[in-house]
Amino acid sequence: MKNLTLSLFFCLVYFYAFAFQNSKAKNEDETGEKIQRLLNDAESSILRYNFDGAIKKLDSSIALSKSINHERYLALSNSILANLQYIQHDFDAGTKSIKEAISLQEKTGDNIGLAYSYIQYAKILDMKGEFGKAKEYLSLAEDIYQKNDNREQLGLVALNRGILQIHENLDYKAALDNFHNAEVHLSASDNAYEKSRLNYFKASANISLNNLDEAEKNIRKSLEISHQHSFGGMIVSGNKKLSEIFEIKKQPDSALAHLQASFALKDSIYNMNEEELANEANSRYGHDALKNTLSSLTLQNAEQEKSLKVNKLTTILSVALITILSLLTLSLYKNNNLRARANDLLQKKNTELTLAKENAEKASLAKAQFLSTITHELRTPLYAVTGLTHLLLEESPTENQKEHLNSLKFSGEYLLSLINNILDLNKLEANKVELMETTFNLKRRISDVLIALKNSADEKGTKIHFNFDNSIPNKLKGDPLKISQILINLIGNSIKFTENGDIWINITKLEQNDKYASLGFEIRDNGEGISKEKQKAIFENFTQGSTQINRKFGGTGLGLSIVKNLLSLLNSEINLESELGNGSKFTFKLQFEVLETATATGPKKQEEEKIEAPSNDIMIDKKILIVEDNKINQMITRKILEKNKVNCDVADNGTIAIDKIKNSDFDLILMDIHMPGISGIEATVEIRKFNKEIPVIALTAVTLDENLDEFYLNGFNDIIPKPYKTEEFFTKINKHLAARETV
Repeated sequence: MKNLTLSLFFCLVYFYAFAFQNSKAKNEDETGEKIQRLLNDAESSILRYNFDGAIKKLDSSIALSKSINHERYLALSNSILANLQYIQHDFDAGTKSIKEAISLQEKTGDNIGLAYSYIQYAKILDMKGEFGKAKEYLSLAEDIYQKNDNREQLGLVALNRGILQIHENLDYKAALDNFHNAEVHLSASDNAYEKSRLNYFKASANISLNNLDEAEKNIRKSLEISHQHSFGGMIVSGNKKLSEIFEIKKQPDSALAHLQASFALKDSIYNMNEEELANEANSRYGHDALKNTLSSLTLQNAEQEKSLKVNKLTTILSVALITILSLLTLSLYKNNNLRARANDLLQKKNTELTLAKENAEKASLAKAQFLSTITHELRTPLYAVTGLTHLLLEESPTENQKEHLNSLKFSGEYLLSLINNILDLNKLEANKVELMETTFNLKRRISDVLIALKNSADEKGTKIHFNFDNSIPNKLKGDPLKISQILINLIGNSIKFTENGDIWINITKLEQNDKYASLGFEIRDNGEGISKEKQKAIFENFTQGSTQINRKFGGTGLGLSIVKNLLSLLNSEINLESELGNGSKFTFKLQFEVLETATATGPKKQEEEKIEAPSNDIMIDKKILIVEDNKINQMITRKILEKNKVNCDVADNGTIAIDKIKNSDFDLILMDIHMPGISGIEATVEIRKFNKEIPVIALTAVTLDENLDEFYLNGFNDIIPKPYKTEEFFTKINKHLAARETV
């Protein structure tokens, strides 16, 4: 009986509470939508200089926000009102409104609205000459937008920072730098008003720097945007600024015409606001007074009805709560000890889970560090193995010795591939891979990849066909290293499973606009193929098509997993079409920023490129300096080069290398990185101070934690990671020697 009574009371309380809350929530939602429409209309009126219309809508939104006690809408209304007062140069009233908005936003934790208000306050402080405080509020807004990665609003921060620099110390060049930053952030934005404002202030800065043609271009862009969206104030200011430019250029007729256009529109805006103000004043004591009285009575009646409902519900709830509390007191008392024991057990489990999480994170970090260290340490002895094997193979071994040496060479290359794949996978799993944005030629990049893979294809008796769409732009912006890594894994995979067959690499343009081009990549072969049931699992770590394929071709099953992760990093995905015994086709799409259009004219077509590696003849009699502290590595590198009739010299460290280069002429330098004394990077920086032409190639064991960009920024022309395949070693050396001869 007690349980039944308790259930009935719970149902009763839930029913009344739900009905009341549902009705209240529905009313608040409808009012909130109305407020949002009023605020949107108010902002639109401000941009068109319809100030009286904007004030009406803001007054209504403030009243409605107070009626439902909605502090966020009330704060936003005050923030927009402050912007209006800023445009009207009523800075004291604007300060009062924006401070009220900021106070409410800090109270409610509305960070996005708070950042918007910070920018409005900074603009007001700028006009009041309080530049230090203005900078502080711009920085506060910037911190919030950076945490939310809001590029458009970061652009507004940069724009207002540039305006502040003009007003504070007339630093026009610094202002233009900030305007450029703002332009980058606002490029994808549809905020037409701020783009018009940006071009207006760029014109002001360029006038002060006497860049009159650039200033005219800026202000015409501002006017174009303002006319499209009817931004009255910006059109007035833009024509006045254009008149100023023509006056400096000694073109009085044009200056007068634009000044008259500015005054005419300004009078029109003033008359529009004056007419609306008069209409409002005429009717304020008539119809509006009656309407306000009726509205006031209606609101009072609604409040009374709400009060009656609340009182009725309060009485019912009071009776129900007293009865429920009486029934529950005994139950709560009896269950108190049981709940305490459950809390202790839960706390213990939470402690155990926290400890397990920390141990797992430590284990993951230790694994990453171990892999990075051990693979790096393996490279030095492996370089000796592969280098000495190559030298022995070139010294006319017997057939029996040649067979053993080829097996040793294969094992060394297999081990190198395994090390590289583990490094790549470890780096991807540790989220240490970063995208690099740089300009490159895609056709040349792919050709370099195919040259590096040509010898492997020739050994398999496989032909590579490269078809490149000539309408693809010559200069693209993206990450060429990631693209090379993806193609090396995919093409290398096709070479591995295609014997005496064909491989087709097809690159096509899918679509293009002024800024971006979308390209399709296809790697197709007529090799072993992959069964349907294995196609989904083939991109997982350590997975291959079958046990038989693993035994026949070897490998770790990491290459395609790396490709999938890299494409995911580039916002793309890999697609596979294959049938066992009939080859495979891998396709994916990538988007690049266009920096230079293709030179080819006429209809779009593809042409098959011939892949030819440069000849080693260019190395004959060239003088190369080997900078290396390890004696075994010195000997191996020197003998490999001298076998190809290269004149070699050796420096044991960076200091000796600098002295030799100052006193002798060399055609190329092979520079180790980790050496006693000054490092290879420091040595290269010193060399570049007196010799900027000689090619310097880093010959080093690159680890996970080393940033490849650092090599190029400090003067290196290329990187050869140790150990290497001799074919790739010669290809890079020949490329830079050939490039130097053509200069």
